[in-house]
Amino acid sequence: MTIRILLADDEPLLRMAFTMVLEAQPDMEVVGEAGDGIEAVQLARRFRPDVVLMDVRMPGTDGIEATGRIVRTCRQTRVLILTTFDLDEYAFAGLRAGASGFLLKNALPEELLAAIRNVAAGDAAVSPRITRRLLENFAHQLPTGGAPASAERLRRLTPREREVLIEVARGLSNTEIAAGLHLAEATVKTHLGRILLKLELRDRVQAVVFAYEARLIRPA
Repeated sequence: MTIRILLADDEPLLRMAFTMVLEAQPDMEVVGEAGDGIEAVQLARRFRPDVVLMDVRMPGTDGIEATGRIVRTCRQTRVLILTTFDLDEYAFAGLRAGASGFLLKNALPEELLAAIRNVAAGDAAVSPRITRRLLENFAHQLPTGGAPASAERLRRLTPREREVLIEVARGLSNTEIAAGLHLAEATVKTHLGRILLKLELRDRVQAVVFAYEARLIRPA
């Protein structure tokens, strides 16, 4: 399967460098390039890429706003945020907007390629543990109380599914969750799949964000 990629960055030279790396891969194809957020949204709706590499600091509509618009209108497209500083406020805002992960701009080519493949396969490009650390750092920007919509969605879960969601939000792996709850690892995977479906979430990282916003788990 060829992974169709849209690049969104206001620096032409950087887009060219990314294109050279990506086009050299037999399983990747760059379908478009955008120089700002508005163009990124337009091209995402036009080409329906599998993955968008999204810079956050762009003129006009920034990458955070563009990410939110893309994930709302292009359900099959996943966004990978490109950020300059590890665990900065832009990565936090990007995850809240619906991105499936974030990556440093100075990441090694093999790290970039691995992140794109993970996101395209439905996984996240950042571990739940790092996501939790990020949310802890920026907990003051979270809502002061769970929104009614979040509470309504939580009621869709069974008690066991809620337990699994809490453990996911703590940053535990499926193996660790299985051991802690005395379940088979395959059972944990089944519960997680149902959780994502019921809560209308894209991946494990989004489940962590949801758990914090719904106050199912509270920052330390």
